[in-house]
Amino acid sequence: MLATAEALEILLAAARRVPGIETIDTLDALGRVLATDVVSPLDVPPMHTSSMDGYAVRAADLAGASEGAPVVLPVSQRVPAGHVAGPLAAGTAARVFTGATVPPGADTIVMQEMANASADGHVAFAQAPASGEWITRQGADIRQGSVILPAGTRLTPQALGLAASVGCAALEVVRKTRVAVFFTGDELTMPGEPLRPGAIYNSNRFTLRALLAKLGCDVTDLGIVPDRLDATRDALRQAARDHDLILTCGGVSVGEEDHVKPAVEAQGRIAMWQIAMKPGKPLAFGAVRRGEPGDGDEAFFIGLPGNPVSSFCTFLLFVRPFILRLAGVESVAPRVHSMRADFSQKKGDRRNEFLRARVNEAGGLDVFENQSSAVLTSTVWGDGLIDNPPNHAIIAGEIVRFIPFSELMR
Repeated sequence: MLATAEALEILLAAARRVPGIETIDTLDALGRVLATDVVSPLDVPPMHTSSMDGYAVRAADLAGASEGAPVVLPVSQRVPAGHVAGPLAAGTAARVFTGATVPPGADTIVMQEMANASADGHVAFAQAPASGEWITRQGADIRQGSVILPAGTRLTPQALGLAASVGCAALEVVRKTRVAVFFTGDELTMPGEPLRPGAIYNSNRFTLRALLAKLGCDVTDLGIVPDRLDATRDALRQAARDHDLILTCGGVSVGEEDHVKPAVEAQGRIAMWQIAMKPGKPLAFGAVRRGEPGDGDEAFFIGLPGNPVSSFCTFLLFVRPFILRLAGVESVAPRVHSMRADFSQKKGDRRNEFLRARVNEAGGLDVFENQSSAVLTSTVWGDGLIDNPPNHAIIAGEIVRFIPFSELMR
């Protein structure tokens, strides 16, 4: 069995950005991945602006101002945000507001709280300001010609705002990754249907479809495939035609009714099978031919185990980064937190364990009592996974590696 780090390295080394670029409205680009750099065509802000409501002045005109001898200047203009400012005449002040253009000739802003305006159009200053106060300089945020969002950026709400701030109405993004998914198991029944003896509801279909949607994939759901080799091969042929990735759930273990592995070997190749992790050992990776043998045209294949927690964890740890890399995202590793374990686990497993845990009120971690791969409740109760190395017993108070679900689902 491969170590988890080695398995992930194999997957990511095989992943290549899918071909195809789309130009879409910036308002519709949330979650998409940039195909090209966004280069700013302008400075931001495009002119010197006031960062306060107050008065634009020449600092030299207020030299020597004090409480006992305030300097009084006439207000020569009023400049709201979005309006053009005229040059500031020497010995005058301009009434300005936050975001307004600083009049040419002014070199400082005095906050309105530090000034005393009179009804006759004059304003008194009882303190000498330093030059440059409360002025946001042109280009202070962004310089013209700079790359503000590099290719491979997955677009967040704030990234869309940044693109809009330089006038980008549309963005070039990588096309959506096309994923075909199907589920094997004669025991599977869909919610809403009668639950016959020996059957279970197909929870994996709902979990995995939602995870794929969260990654922005274009998903084709081929449903539940019977536990037969011919049916599995047919599903693989259909899935390979127009998709970048085939994702299956169930049927990748070593039982007599586990047909996915031999079906993939008949239709393509298996590059990796079984990982030293708990839950989720039977994870398969390979490719399925789209055409005739030897033509090199393939769709990637990942087979997940059927137990609900196993499929959930293996998706987060392996499928998610693989899909992100297909979309052109370079940095796919989740941020790991060092946190205190407020529990003990006397015996470590020979495999790399991923324990469902949550943060308690004391800032430490508790684990769900039942860590079985069939207990989906633990994934809702928990805040994330403890990455526990093989053969490592956990002692209360020690620092462990914790990966929040928020990192694994963004």
